[in-house]
Amino acid sequence: MKTRTILHLCFTLALCFFGNQSVFAQAPSTTTPASDTTKYLVVKNDGNEYVGLILSDDGREVLIQTTSLGKIYIPKSDIKSIRPLDLVDDVKKGEFNSAGAFSTRYQFTTNCFPIKKGENYAMINLYGPEVHFAVHKDFSIGVMSTWIGSPLALALKYTRGTANPKINYGVGALIGTSGYLNSARGFGGLYWGMITYGDRRSNVTLSVGYGHFNDGNSNNEIVYEPGTYVSVDGFTPSIPIVALPNTKGRFVARAPIIGLAGQTKVGKKASFIYDCMYIMGRARETEQTINYIYDNSGWSLLLQQVVVGPWNQGFTDVQNLFIVMPGMRFQRSEAKAFQISLAGVITENMSFPLPMASWFYKF
Repeated sequence: MKTRTILHLCFTLALCFFGNQSVFAQAPSTTTPASDTTKYLVVKNDGNEYVGLILSDDGREVLIQTTSLGKIYIPKSDIKSIRPLDLVDDVKKGEFNSAGAFSTRYQFTTNCFPIKKGENYAMINLYGPEVHFAVHKDFSIGVMSTWIGSPLALALKYTRGTANPKINYGVGALIGTSGYLNSARGFGGLYWGMITYGDRRSNVTLSVGYGHFNDGNSNNEIVYEPGTYVSVDGFTPSIPIVALPNTKGRFVARAPIIGLAGQTKVGKKASFIYDCMYIMGRARETEQTINYIYDNSGWSLLLQQVVVGPWNQGFTDVQNLFIVMPGMRFQRSEAKAFQISLAGVITENMSFPLPMASWFYKF
């Protein structure tokens, strides 16, 4: 009897122990309810995105159940944002669809969202091709040119996020050369800072920059003494030459630039793109004006006098430009998109249309 009692007691204790272990092993996390079936979009600081159920969140790391990779632990310090998955905007035909590889670009300007690794893209315009690729999670490099290979520009962009996932900032630069045009003597650049508000589907970007251009001509010029010189019997009068050292026939331009651009989805595969720039141009053309005045009273032209203007060395030519580029982008697939812009250029003296068509390709 004693032996049976002891065995019965041991068996009862074993059932209680293993039963409690099973209960403890199956207990859900206290931070995330087991009944929560909401799928979340987790965006890391490096741009990678994960979609799945959040199984637990202990304040230091998040455990997410994904379909393709299974369970993944992600440190909270590596997470940029977490939000519920929108079944209307985020999921198309049963598959997750992010904003796409082309969401970092408007028509001409860019925003503060980085190009993700593996989402490099090429863009073909009517005037020429360009290609952009990521070399770091926050830094990208691009090359832009025309169909004749000149001019040629190097595009650089560096972006960073903030504690607010809807606010991002960055800087960019375009460094160009005239290439084989003008024997590669021409050069210029555009440098800007920018701030973007919104997400990759709907955003607005304000940018402020500075541009410059130099045609690179280095031919020495003959400079004459300014004044009015009377002709004798129709012959060109003798005009004294002024000794100005290192005079160059060079065209130089510089311009502060303000840009405002944005995009928003207007359909499942369509987005409205808006891009505009205000260019406050100043030009300096180091040259001298010489006007020959003739007598038009008779049948033949007879030179009367020559008017020589001063040597121009300052930024005297003012030309402000306002470029407006509204358009539509049609996302045909994850790797292809087509964009058309009914752009126009407005100056102080004239305005003219500048329509553009672009084809995007992810690689």
